[in-house]
Amino acid sequence: MTLRHIRIFLAVCENDQNMTRAAEKLFLAQPAVSLAVRELEEYYGVPLFERVSRRLVLTEAGKRFREYAVHIDGLFSDLEDDLKNWDSAGVLRIGASITIGSQFLPCYARAFAHTHPGIDLQARISPSDELEQMLVKGELDLVLMEGLTHSPNLISEEYMEDSLVAICSPHGPFCSGERISQEVFQKQRLLLREPGSGTREVLEREAGKAGFSLRPAWEAMSTTALINAVIQGLGISVLPQRMVNQVLERGLAVPFFIEGMDFRRKYRMIVHKNKYQAPALKSFMELCRNYEWDYPLPKYSGLV
Repeated sequence: MTLRHIRIFLAVCENDQNMTRAAEKLFLAQPAVSLAVRELEEYYGVPLFERVSRRLVLTEAGKRFREYAVHIDGLFSDLEDDLKNWDSAGVLRIGASITIGSQFLPCYARAFAHTHPGIDLQARISPSDELEQMLVKGELDLVLMEGLTHSPNLISEEYMEDSLVAICSPHGPFCSGERISQEVFQKQRLLLREPGSGTREVLEREAGKAGFSLRPAWEAMSTTALINAVIQGLGISVLPQRMVNQVLERGLAVPFFIEGMDFRRKYRMIVHKNKYQAPALKSFMELCRNYEWDYPLPKYSGLV
């Protein structure tokens, strides 16, 4: 079994389990691709693909092999890039959830650039579930997000505490600081982040504990859109405290409380358990751990 076998196998997976398309992408003859896959199956003594309705699908063994193959290939690429570009700039690929990416990551990146000017920090800001998949596939080095991980191949470290806050228009339906029941909360027009976001997961967690389901009137990937909708009196929302503080200070929205619901959460750094942590990655993670102590917290108006 060689790196060539692994890359041919991954090409088949990336081209919808189609050996002909994989061969075209690799500039190989289709029989050569079929032979490489067959040699892998013979080497390990398990089928990696099975034919279902005239198309190939990965077996459970094939799915497991793909997880290892992605990271073996990624580690080799890291080795190549590191040694071939020993005296030139490296690349650090950071993913961040929309909340962290819009509020914190620009500040992290600026601080990191001062201490590591030769590192090209590339960012991907997306919903948490998408970032997890990219990390599993080896497309990112680190993910910063609020929610829990869902893959056994990922490990997380809590590095900052945060809380969500329920807000509404200053014109109602609630007064600033008012405490409402869960029954009243359920009857409101809910303006919520999209499913899969860390913010939504916290709210779903608390609703699940209380025995009810969320029925949003609006869903958005943009926290700004939800803040502005609240300001216009279109409903209520539950959003990160740090991202609404200035809105509350200016009186454009007011906070209220929901009995029996705890919106505290942790920000997390997520890495693949098999990922080699280069010095630049370790330095960036250390910056995130200490950012609140070493730098002023970012401010966000919620109005742009």
